[in-house]
Amino acid sequence: MSTLSEDERDIVALAGAFVDERVRPRVRDYESVDKYPAEFIEEMKKLGFFCLLVPGEHGGVDVSATCFARATEGLARGWMSVFGSLCYMSKTNISVASSPASRGREAIRWKPMPCPSGEPGGPWLRTALSGPDSAFLDEVRLLGHRPAGRCPAGADTNGGGDRAPVRHPAVTEHYYPITFSRNLSRNLPKLGYRGVEACELVFDRMRVPASAVLGGAPNEGWAQMMRGLEVGRIQVAARAVGVAQAALDDAVKYAQERESFGKPIWKHQSVGNLLADMATKVQAARLLTEDAARRLDEGGRADMEAGMAKLFASEAAMQVALDAMRVHGGYGFSKEFEVERYFRDAPLMILGEGTNEIQRNVIAAQLIARNPIN
Repeated sequence: MSTLSEDERDIVALAGAFVDERVRPRVRDYESVDKYPAEFIEEMKKLGFFCLLVPGEHGGVDVSATCFARATEGLARGWMSVFGSLCYMSKTNISVASSPASRGREAIRWKPMPCPSGEPGGPWLRTALSGPDSAFLDEVRLLGHRPAGRCPAGADTNGGGDRAPVRHPAVTEHYYPITFSRNLSRNLPKLGYRGVEACELVFDRMRVPASAVLGGAPNEGWAQMMRGLEVGRIQVAARAVGVAQAALDDAVKYAQERESFGKPIWKHQSVGNLLADMATKVQAARLLTEDAARRLDEGGRADMEAGMAKLFASEAAMQVALDAMRVHGGYGFSKEFEVERYFRDAPLMILGEGTNEIQRNVIAAQLIARNPIN
């Protein structure tokens, strides 16, 4: 495992304490009615969680990807939606802010971002534009609309409306705040991940200045944005580990409290085996996630490792949540216990930040690229 600095260990411990003392006792007050957790968000601002991955020179907190992953796990263990309020901002931070450090050059002129304070208006949008004239555009006009429910904090739209995005050699990435111009549709109801809105963003002749180009020049933004996706998949994996750990903790506790045939149910082989498999999956997912984070910290390409972590951890979280319901028996299907919430939240990690089918494609492609035959 990667070694954290003393300050980073304090950040991880702070995340765990915040979850245990403030979030877990009040989750149902918000989750049951799909209410935005404004109280928790305000506290997270004060604690500095919105500053993670923003370089210190820009007022943020210089932490490793490993620290970020562990803090993510700690927050998601309490309630995945709490971390969801800042996860897309963090991905934006790494896309815009980490590349100068990792590449040794200023990749984009730094512009004020709302992430450190967490003020409204934080969601940012990504637009992929293509064509021979991309390098000479003074502004970009967006037409049409696209559902943004896949990403509650942002949308992924290309300039051609419903056309498929072009390949990366000719892609220019633009960043701009949705407060620049926006039209939000109704809130879209979801199975889980409640408390965080998912809406459709509609763009109608929206103008985006060429100064918003990511990477400082046309056709450089794709590689920088992909760095953000590596971090995004690591944070999804870490969130999955947090949810899985919460499910495991509840199952272990219940299996010791509940008795049948004169003994705690964990002593029955079928239940004990479930707990053993659950614990093994959680630890394996954690180690894969930390391995991907460590590779990112070392400056190496981590798309395969991040894909492996996201794939395994998300599938593990789904299975562990289901097994936690099995341990609880009929109570697992009741809202009286938290395990049904883990079961509703877990599928998002399978679908979000690139479905697991996409992750398998990424892993296979990198596996071949890194191991060519002579």
